[in-house]
Amino acid sequence: MQNNTRLGIALMIAATFIFAMQDGLSRHLAGTYNVYVVVMLRYWFFASFVIFLSMRREDGLRRAIRSQVPLVQITRGVLLALEIVVTVAAFVALGLIAAHAIFAVYPLIAAALSGPVLGEKVGWRRWVAIGVGFIGVLIILRPGITVVSPGALLALLAAFMFAIYGLLTRYVARYDRAQTSFFYTGVAGAITMTAIGLFHWEMMVGFDWVWMGLLCLSSVSAHFLLIKAYEAAEVSAVQPFAYLQLVFVSFVGVLIFNETLEAPVVLGAAIVTAAGLFTFWRERARRKNIAV
Repeated sequence: MQNNTRLGIALMIAATFIFAMQDGLSRHLAGTYNVYVVVMLRYWFFASFVIFLSMRREDGLRRAIRSQVPLVQITRGVLLALEIVVTVAAFVALGLIAAHAIFAVYPLIAAALSGPVLGEKVGWRRWVAIGVGFIGVLIILRPGITVVSPGALLALLAAFMFAIYGLLTRYVARYDRAQTSFFYTGVAGAITMTAIGLFHWEMMVGFDWVWMGLLCLSSVSAHFLLIKAYEAAEVSAVQPFAYLQLVFVSFVGVLIFNETLEAPVVLGAAIVTAAGLFTFWRERARRKNIAV
């Protein structure tokens, strides 16, 4: 594996930019069509891409399917598909900016749950960061001043689901290769969304098929760039730049969907992001100490 940090950072920034465009396309389509159908069509394309990549590798699909923890792999694939449904629904109900600001708390939820789920030790500094991050979420939600909207609860649920997905991904990495995890992510998700989406089928019309095609292409290209970023540099070097997605999404929300940057959302998002970066830095320091 090469170690080109600059290239890895550039690829991560490109991936987060495309993910932001993808979220905008998802919100646009889900505002017109059933969210299950939008996610199902996206997964059909994604699963085809995953299978194509697997077939190009040595031993093909047989090697990709082989897993020491298949039930956990299937569970995380199903969970991610359902999380995407919840997230897109939050985009429509709450808006891109506010939904992403709340969703940014997921690394803190993952850090809090890493002890009971993975048996990892969470020190007092990370617990303080987790507490500060949730204060940031409360600033965004402003309970008692405004009624907490269903969209905000959806964003919180999506963050919790994605945190569990991340923990399960770290768990299966102890047993399976990344290729196997990627395969189950696409295929298990596609099967899940097909089982749900066919019962809510809506036929898209006109230019919306173009938007759907762009959504599929953006999803695949963003994941491909993400894989290449992790191949080019260490995860610890590139992962903090994933927070730029909140910045890119804010531009999309303001320029395309006429959303407004409310002061409590900006302040809360800044606090959540800072707490998440600190938590990531502490995790990196802990792993270095273990390695030493």
